Amino acid sequence: MRVLVTGAGGQLGSDLVTALSGTVPPAGRRRALLGPEGGGPGVDVTAADHAALPVEDRAMVLDAVLALRPDVVVHAAAWTAVDACEGDPDRAFRVNALGTRNVAEAARSAGAHLVYVSTDYVFDGASTRPYVEWDEPHPVSAYGRSKLGGERECPPEATVVRTSWVCGASGPNMVKTALRLAAGDGPLRFVDDQHGSPTFTADLAAAIVTLGLDRRPGTYHVTNVGSTSWFGFVQAVLKAAGHDPGRVEPISTAALDPPRAAPRPANSVLDNAALRLSGLPQLPDWHDGLARLVAVLT
Repeated sequence: MRVLVTGAGGQLGSDLVTALSGTVPPAGRRRALLGPEGGGPGVDVTAADHAALPVEDRAMVLDAVLALRPDVVVHAAAWTAVDACEGDPDRAFRVNALGTRNVAEAARSAGAHLVYVSTDYVFDGASTRPYVEWDEPHPVSAYGRSKLGGERECPPEATVVRTSWVCGASGPNMVKTALRLAAGDGPLRFVDDQHGSPTFTADLAAAIVTLGLDRRPGTYHVTNVGSTSWFGFVQAVLKAAGHDPGRVEPISTAALDPPRAAPRPANSVLDNAALRLSGLPQLPDWHDGLARLVAVLT
């Protein structure tokens, strides 16, 4: 089976390649179409970062996918800078929505199954309970609208994976930010009125691989089990790293100075209902994923 991963240079993309690769094949089996390639038992994976495959370039996407003829395309490429998206919505839609249209078209032409990675930001956060896959999206930011646009470009048989508060060993994320701030002096102030489910790329990638290789159609919420606020999450990061969690102080979103350009959902906790009701295993508790990531980073 051949699998193409877009956005392979990101924190999730790199762990997707690791999860798919298993063991790296002998050098003689490598191809240099788009980037480094590996393979596990029965799987050849081609990793394409943005430099190798800018998804907003339709001709390039079509040429690359039709040359490779993958069986599965895991589309993890996205512009995820939430506040920057608010200032440049055209770029957000060009990459996240139109780019997904290009990848979906290429996958369809090659006969490949498409897996699209989406976000909790497709919801407005007004719900008093966790969101299930069948709740109506209502994004409040340009980023969320562009990612919902990407969902709508996917065919019915595609796998759409919504996730939240993603952290991994590669790329910037809240765990790395908290550890960097903890190395300094003084209090750390984080909002306690935004709630979500921290999700760790090593766990998330394994679940995406399972859903993708099994060609499961429809939308799945995939997060680590449990939820917290950003304040509670940063406290947990400091505690896991051996720092004093008492240094973390709660503030409201309204008190942020300077305020964020893009609005955030107050509640973006995702209920992994489709996984649960399908009898598929859920990800470990987020505290477990955090402990493993902190151990790697420190």
